Amino acid sequence: MKFLSTSIVIGTIILSFSLEAAQWETLPEIAPEPKDNPTSKEKVELGKMLFFDPRFSSTGTVSCFSCHNVMEGGDDHRSVSIGVHGKKGGRNAPTVWNSAFHLSQFWDGRAATLEEQAKGPVVNPVEMGMNDLDGALKRLKSIPGYKVYFDNIFGEGESITVDNAAKAVAAYERTLITPNSPYDLYVKGDKKAMNEQQVRGMETFAAKGCAACHSGPAFNGVTKGVTSGVFMKFPTFADNEYVKKYKLIDDLGRYESTKKEADKHMWRVPTLRNVTYTAPYLHNGAVKTLEETVKVMAKSQLNMDLEEKEVEDIVAFLGALTGKFPEQIMPHLPPTPGDLLE
Repeated sequence: MKFLSTSIVIGTIILSFSLEAAQWETLPEIAPEPKDNPTSKEKVELGKMLFFDPRFSSTGTVSCFSCHNVMEGGDDHRSVSIGVHGKKGGRNAPTVWNSAFHLSQFWDGRAATLEEQAKGPVVNPVEMGMNDLDGALKRLKSIPGYKVYFDNIFGEGESITVDNAAKAVAAYERTLITPNSPYDLYVKGDKKAMNEQQVRGMETFAAKGCAACHSGPAFNGVTKGVTSGVFMKFPTFADNEYVKKYKLIDDLGRYESTKKEADKHMWRVPTLRNVTYTAPYLHNGAVKTLEETVKVMAKSQLNMDLEEKEVEDIVAFLGALTGKFPEQIMPHLPPTPGDLLE
């Protein structure tokens, strides 16, 4: 396999990188976990129950699973998600698969951890629509069957808390990883794991500069030594047909949460793992196919027009990033009191 050296200009920053074998990192089979939230079988099971349970939405109809279908790609395949009362959000639902390898959550990175992220959708008026976290906690305490699970994991007493619920959901999400893709096996030494077109696509992906942003085990820019979320301006080159066609600058990105001028059109670099499962694409879900997305990214980030064969090869390589999905068994939830949703 051929490796090159190249550099790419992102805004005013020159990113130089060597396309050596060390660049290609495989996905770990166990996700990292914080010291204050160690993973356990019991905590994961509780987290799965909470993830699938729609009773913590104002209408009792929307759960985490509603927008993050772990029976498939970990998203909902809508351009933007639909929450309570049929309300539509403003952004495409990112996949929950391999979210444990991000160093910030949401498209704009406004949550630093999975635990923090788990609290957001519950009180978002468009998503699950609860007035506040206290109301969600009251709803949780009103389902008697949950008490024994929380006591078993967090100790008897006031075990049912917002933080403990978030820790359980995060623990479950850290099991949603997909290692041992054809790419992983190839990098580990099995040169038959990827076909010739996928190998060409891997070389093209690197040579054209895609790896400047999409590097690391999850292809999200998180590499060894990186300790915070990785963000890039998108689009970097806005003078092209795609920007208007797909409304790429209508959303101000990270600026919407930080209000810092430097954060306008800055976005967390998304993972490319299992990307063939997560159409439609980009933050607004405006691009329907992976082939078109590769063209959009090449033009808007690299100011480059790719040949059709190059696009086909890169798409083939991206297909090799689909890993082994762990089996998901629907949880059995505690019974609902008759007055819970009144």
